[in-house]
Amino acid sequence: MNYLRSKKGSERSEGSYNEVKRFLSEAKGSYILEDLKKAITRLEEVLEQPKTAINRDSAIKRFELCFDLTWKTLKEFAKKQGLECYSPRSCFETGFQLKLINEPEPWLDMLADRNLTVHLYNENQADQVYDKLEKHKNAIKDLVNKLNQSF
Repeated sequence: MNYLRSKKGSERSEGSYNEVKRFLSEAKGSYILEDLKKAITRLEEVLEQPKTAINRDSAIKRFELCFDLTWKTLKEFAKKQGLECYSPRSCFETGFQLKLINEPEPWLDMLADRNLTVHLYNENQADQVYDKLEKHKNAIKDLVNKLNQSF
């Protein structure tokens, strides 16, 4: 990695190192946003299918992926703004502060559903979460539209 070496060859050049680090961070932010868009498309596909146990379970798993990519995308965006967040809750609060999220309550509801689905073995609870997936998906899509304008 010659771009990390100074003219002496053994020490890192801080300027070059920071430039590479900044580039990689920006690239990660755009890649994770693209991954989120793809995950939303996959969630939409399964939500368009008739509700069966298999489609419900698939939709819940796809929601979990969308949820995880959403807060991690917010984390990267916050970092780009000079802010730090380390958990879904703190990233949603940061998104609210940055006016990317209009109301925190739906996001906290989404967080509760995500935490519930991790160890979901109850059919009734699975049905309850499934019934809210369209609303969750729309909230994530609204956020993605705002991030598209800002990333």
